[in-house]
Amino acid sequence: MKFRKIKSPEDIVRLVEEIGFLPFFKNDIVGFSVEECCLPKLWFSGEADGPWEWKGPIAKSKECVYGKFFGGKAGFVSLEWFPELANYRRNGYDFDARYEDGLSAFKDKEIYDAITANGELLSKKLKALFNYRKDGNKGFETVITRLMMQTYVNIADFVYMQDKLGNAYGWGVAVYSTPEEMFGYDYATSAYKRDPSESKQHILEHLGSVLPNASEKQLLKLIK
Repeated sequence: MKFRKIKSPEDIVRLVEEIGFLPFFKNDIVGFSVEECCLPKLWFSGEADGPWEWKGPIAKSKECVYGKFFGGKAGFVSLEWFPELANYRRNGYDFDARYEDGLSAFKDKEIYDAITANGELLSKKLKALFNYRKDGNKGFETVITRLMMQTYVNIADFVYMQDKLGNAYGWGVAVYSTPEEMFGYDYATSAYKRDPSESKQHILEHLGSVLPNASEKQLLKLIK
């Protein structure tokens, strides 16, 4: 299956709005990723920004939701479809209720609570707060990825370190927030009126129309 070629951050936003879901990297569904839709010359060209640099400004723009939503890997979800994904993945639980029912670990709770208390937090700050370092706690990426897969946390931006001359360098450090903080509680929970199974079926039917060559197994793997 082929989608329009991506040449700019605006192209990514338009494609996400059109199809609802867009993984950043290649996956089991051929052609269904930013990586495959983007012109190769725009990846790490050294002369101009490309998808790697665009993802932060797109997330910050609030035109779609960005995070590790697809099998623990990054991607975009449109504003139209994110509440349905949240309703399905959360299975009727706000995070506090999930924790109270013993369905989330304390490590998840302390990171989630820190993000909600501050509105957003740089990953380096989170790691420092809870002693995630070589000789300290382990598993930060596992915890933060789980919170994103459950749709309680998303990426709000990326911050690049600067050298003495003010030049940005490195891969960019994630800034974490929550959908409730960035888009509002009413928006993030707007599909709660439906049973999670209804949201799941709604998403599968939509993706089936967008990706007619994908199998049901592939679609289920994408959204589970």
